[in-house]
Amino acid sequence: MKIMHRPKLNWLTFLRMYLRSFLLQSSWNFEKLQNLGFYFMILPGLRDIYGEEVPEDVRERHIDYFNTHPYFATLVAGTTLRLEAGSRVGEEPSVDAETYKSMVMAPFAAMGDALFWGGVRPLAALIGLLIASQGSLWAPVVFLLIFNLPHLFFRGSGLMLGYVQELHAIETVQKCRFPDLAIRLKESTTILIGVLCAYLSFKGCEHQELPAVWGFVILPIVLLFAWLAHKGVSSLFLVVLTTSSLLLLALLF
Repeated sequence: MKIMHRPKLNWLTFLRMYLRSFLLQSSWNFEKLQNLGFYFMILPGLRDIYGEEVPEDVRERHIDYFNTHPYFATLVAGTTLRLEAGSRVGEEPSVDAETYKSMVMAPFAAMGDALFWGGVRPLAALIGLLIASQGSLWAPVVFLLIFNLPHLFFRGSGLMLGYVQELHAIETVQKCRFPDLAIRLKESTTILIGVLCAYLSFKGCEHQELPAVWGFVILPIVLLFAWLAHKGVSSLFLVVLTTSSLLLLALLF
């Protein structure tokens, strides 16, 4: 009896899929969302597994509904291709590729939104603003580097992790505690906002030739806004109140 060996993907295939991952949402549609972009991304891997002519049933199941965070999509792609490679040689995993995708899409989307949109991006923006407040033209460069380097690394490592560890990649993601990391990043951003506000307040006093102690005038206002936010006051009301307070201070000083 001839033993079939699992097809292996070469480094060039991984590179092509990594580059194609940047086009995940280029064919985004309202019916199946990212499905065409996901299929386009994994197509080089499917061709290594099945040959140039990918079977019709394989094509149909991978152009079905797909939607997750774009930076987590490579992790899903790597695991999916590993499951497809095992299926090609007759292995029977506990979960097939289609079921796996439906299981992880939503959790990975939530983790990615919290980590990258809610954590890394605001933190990178605040660091850029702190540098810009010093009059440095490097602020936009620093912002782009802080935001892009983590997600560029995550795309590549996710693709390799998914393919190497298969379903065990989910356990690795859980051990990384991304939701907790997102909370820490948000807390760091909040602290930096306070630092930036204090710095700009004292710089404003210096510009107006006022004693630096007047910078503490803003402290009761900040405490008031923090108390209102804690009490559940709407964000729109706080924005209006902040704008009104700044206009009043501008008229007084």
